[in-house]
Amino acid sequence: MRVIRHARPKLACSCCDAIVPAPIRPIERGIAGPGLLAHVLVAKFADHLPLYRQAVMYARDGVDLDRALLASSVGAASALLRPLVDAIRRHVLAGAKLHADDTPIPVLAPVNGKTKTARLWTYVRDDRPSGDTTPPAVWFAYTPDRKGIHPQTHLANYKSVLQADAYAGSDALYEDGTIQEAACWAHARRKFYDLHEARPSALTSEALRRIGELYAIEAKIRGKPPNERRQARQAEAKPLIDDLERWLRGMLEKLSRKSDTSAAILYALNLWPALARYCDDGLIEIDNSAAERALRGVAIGRRNYLFAGADTGGERAAAIYSLIGTAKLNGVDPEAWLRHVLAHIADHPVNRVDEFLPWHCAGQLAPA
Repeated sequence: MRVIRHARPKLACSCCDAIVPAPIRPIERGIAGPGLLAHVLVAKFADHLPLYRQAVMYARDGVDLDRALLASSVGAASALLRPLVDAIRRHVLAGAKLHADDTPIPVLAPVNGKTKTARLWTYVRDDRPSGDTTPPAVWFAYTPDRKGIHPQTHLANYKSVLQADAYAGSDALYEDGTIQEAACWAHARRKFYDLHEARPSALTSEALRRIGELYAIEAKIRGKPPNERRQARQAEAKPLIDDLERWLRGMLEKLSRKSDTSAAILYALNLWPALARYCDDGLIEIDNSAAERALRGVAIGRRNYLFAGADTGGERAAAIYSLIGTAKLNGVDPEAWLRHVLAHIADHPVNRVDEFLPWHCAGQLAPA
């Protein structure tokens, strides 16, 4: 660690009577520089270190940074970076296909001191598996509950393909046809996999084998252009899917409707048009793994910091997760990128904030 002190001697020019201004700090009247702020943000939201642990670690090195000071610094940095998060949101929602998912996050209730279950929603734009060179990005949104109105609000102006799980709150998005539903084969497979782990049977083995054949086809065409992927799926995957549907319906007639196996089959059959849609569009993926990967860091982090202190804390978390997740998707060191952004964004024109997106300024980053 090192302290950078900016000395500004009060020496006036006899000709113009001007004083040289000091460098602009990321936080007005704050002592934290861009390096410290970037380190604290990445340590909390990428390395999953709660602020109280960071305060203890700094104290061991003789640096007195109170947890309340760190929390206020995170809040101020989040507010400063909000225009950049909005730029990421616009980029994500401009895609021709989105991956969406959500995960619970405990939040401290303001009155009784107990925790309530809020949600973090993730929307991922990543078309690299279909040969697209558009930079990938992820946008997180926080809501205090899991009502269906939230994804409807997030995607109010979106008109394309949405790849998600079978969340009933999203059904209203598909009613007028402006958004097409694409389901996730990983979710359908998981139903049979869990049954197979608990009680292996010939039926679950056969279901897993058939779904595995679909994934084997995807492995061969990953990274190919959409038209090539569509042709391969029509020729190889579609006959397998049609045969799998007939086989599942045949098995369902032999089972009790109250059995767990019937529930797994019905889950797939109820989503069958959405599950089969990827065969008709080379841009759609076979599953929603892109969104689940984006949520992995949240799942690890909430085990360490336990809960957000308030709804504002959840909103800050969504903002920083958006920034760090987007940097990782583009192969950019999030700490080096945030250090660069925080050093320049305070006096940067807000209508040019897109210049700070990680794929635009990756070449300007100093080594970590």
